[in-house]
Amino acid sequence: MKKIQLLILVLFVVVAVRAQDGITVCHTPATEKFALLASNKDFNMAHADPLPYTHQSAVGKMITFKTPDGKEANAYFLQAKSKSNNWIFVFQEWWGLNDHIKREAESLYNALGNVNVLALDMYDGKVTDKREEAGQLMGGFKQDRGNAIVQGALSYAGKNAKIGTVGWCFGGGQSIQAALTVGKQAAACVMYYGMPEENVDRLKSLNCDVLNIWPTQDQWINKAVMDKFEANMKAAGKNLTIKSYDADHAFANPSNPKHNKEFTADANKHTVEFFKARLK
Repeated sequence: MKKIQLLILVLFVVVAVRAQDGITVCHTPATEKFALLASNKDFNMAHADPLPYTHQSAVGKMITFKTPDGKEANAYFLQAKSKSNNWIFVFQEWWGLNDHIKREAESLYNALGNVNVLALDMYDGKVTDKREEAGQLMGGFKQDRGNAIVQGALSYAGKNAKIGTVGWCFGGGQSIQAALTVGKQAAACVMYYGMPEENVDRLKSLNCDVLNIWPTQDQWINKAVMDKFEANMKAAGKNLTIKSYDADHAFANPSNPKHNKEFTADANKHTVEFFKARLK
């Protein structure tokens, strides 16, 4: 009996340690799997601290809106020059809604033409430029709150809004979660090396095409993850386009001072084309 109890204890410790090391565990929701990477040292070191930057804009402004959990949320808002039902929801990297993301949101706003852009603050005002703190913020993120923020943003956009979503790393996973959350109002989803949704039944409810920007050297969103996502999307009857690059994780992050300029420009081109074809 004692041997059995000891074996159970050892198995429990092994599972706990594996989770702390950022190794995914079966039956863990996709966003929780990605949050486990917050304690992975290699994952942390793959993200260079962002350089100081202050974004100045004549168009963009911070706004607040109500969320269905009884709270309020923040976002950086760029309003279309003339009335438009086309919206882009932009999702931050693990640093929070920093000025690099605001700059990227404005770049998309300018490239896409007459579109509304909301860069959502998924950490409720918390921002850092230190990778250790970023890991803590990402590790403490609650998807229920994230979904509420998206639902509040959808109400702000209105019942006739067509929603495109885009994000990097942490935000890449949030991009597809948001596309699922907004339901029939989803028009396009772009993921930059984010953790995909694994539940085929959930993917069956997806109302838009997905563009996945994938660096083939990524140790975390790796080939096994991508192959499974591709198979799951096929099983769900959904359209997935993968653009792969001979690069590592975070190669196109707006906050990455060492981003690959050539690959980032090409990925941006595909992102803009993807949105333009679906937000008409």
